[in-house]
Amino acid sequence: MINFHETKISEADRADARIIWDFHQMGHELRPCSAAITLGSLDLGVASTTADLYHAGMFPVVVFTGDISEATKERFPRGEAIHYREHALSLGVPNEAILLEPKATNTGQNIGFSREVLEDAGIAVTTVLLISMPYMQRRAYATTRKMWPEVEPVCVSQPLSFDEYVSTHDNEKQLIDMLMGDMERIMQYPKRGFAIEQHVPEEVRDAFNRLRTHGYDSWLLPA
Repeated sequence: MINFHETKISEADRADARIIWDFHQMGHELRPCSAAITLGSLDLGVASTTADLYHAGMFPVVVFTGDISEATKERFPRGEAIHYREHALSLGVPNEAILLEPKATNTGQNIGFSREVLEDAGIAVTTVLLISMPYMQRRAYATTRKMWPEVEPVCVSQPLSFDEYVSTHDNEKQLIDMLMGDMERIMQYPKRGFAIEQHVPEEVRDAFNRLRTHGYDSWLLPA
């Protein structure tokens, strides 16, 4: 495995990463939903986007979901959902509009546990706004369609290109590795019953295979 601190990112690798980045975007039209689920991650911008969408009237209540993960334990030592909630409160989202789900450690749990929180709160959900990092959109969508088929998911993220998103991160190699991890899960998780099947264009598969060959593999599934 390549040490990402010593890895020079080639323009060809960036071009392949852009192909995968674009595939992760669902391109949904933003519209008001019954509730929102904000998936925890290492990106506090997701919580900022949630606050913006709340103030725009896109949902009346949001579930912040996520425990501590290997990727976030240093940045959010008290858990992703808790730090997201605090940030949203600082941006003017009222406490009564926030529900907390602090136990999930994967996307399936993010959706399943958040569904339980909403049901326990007596909130009827027909449409759900899934707020995530840009490259998590497609996996969040596929997971929700599998685990909660009764609702219609609408995916939204910060409207950033791959290059714009890279500029907000310290470690481009790690970011591409994470894109690869989500891409592999999109392809493999339907076989495990975790998500719906989605068509993956040959161009995307080829980009994935080239990047894997070039050592972007630290977030891939165990062999």
